[in-house]
Amino acid sequence: MDRAASYQAGFHCRWGHLRQDRVRALAWLLDSPDLLDAAAPEWVGRIATLGPVTQDVADWLARLDQDPARLDAALGDKTYTRLGLYAEKLMAFYFAEQGRLVRHGLQVRASRNDTIGEFDFLLERGPEALTHIEFATKFYLLDGGGSNEFDALVGPNLADTLGLKMRKVFERQLALGEHPAAQALLPLPVTQAQALIKGWLFYPSGSWPAMQGITSAHCRGFWCALDELDAVPGEDFLILPKLQWLAPLRAQPAVPLMTRPQLAAALATQFASPNTPVLVATMRRQDEFIEEVDRGFIVPNDWRSRAAQARLAKPA
Repeated sequence: MDRAASYQAGFHCRWGHLRQDRVRALAWLLDSPDLLDAAAPEWVGRIATLGPVTQDVADWLARLDQDPARLDAALGDKTYTRLGLYAEKLMAFYFAEQGRLVRHGLQVRASRNDTIGEFDFLLERGPEALTHIEFATKFYLLDGGGSNEFDALVGPNLADTLGLKMRKVFERQLALGEHPAAQALLPLPVTQAQALIKGWLFYPSGSWPAMQGITSAHCRGFWCALDELDAVPGEDFLILPKLQWLAPLRAQPAVPLMTRPQLAAALATQFASPNTPVLVATMRRQDEFIEEVDRGFIVPNDWRSRAAQARLAKPA
């Protein structure tokens, strides 16, 4: 099986019965491999993992798909523009439904105008202790071919790298429970602090380097420049809106697909402004639906040079 498509194929097999986009997104958050290998020495035991989805949780997701009223109430009427916040709200709902959530989004302030940080999730850890979970859903492109440095995994907008993210998580965010201002707010002491990192990594076409510290089965895709689009396999495409970046897409066949020339024209228009990469799915037509086969970021033709400039500008 094509490694690029293997996760999508498995997800469609396991969760093809789920029709609600928000329930499929939650299923992906629970089912997808962790981005980081919890057993790797780089992370010194500070990476959380949810473990395999149990049959009870799978049954719960199926019931939720049939009647998502509780999930809709938890998400509220807000129109989400930030993917990270949307994913966080989905996970908060899951932890609450499992009876483990003590607090979500607890802000810690030294004073009214001085915010020290925020606990993403505080979960029960026995009767007298809490686990602090710092949660993130990340999408990084490998810049530099076979490089295995975490700073070579860069965000589409070039403002972030996996290395920067994990340094911030380890040096600041996971230490929040030790701050006196935080301890004054906590109902119980935090005795464990870990990061739960989900996401997708994207590699230059044809490049699949093994990377120490990254889960070998992580969700992955490709990236290429606009002028390399003709080399991308497939005939039918969709541009994925940000809130559909989590789970592999399955939709009704009435959703219009794009040919390669149509996709190229749409991307050229989008790159005129704001000139940031676009996530595209290669789609397959079925009798009752269309489904994602592969996905990748198409980047502006100058993205590589801008990535090189951003890399040089970052302090060592």
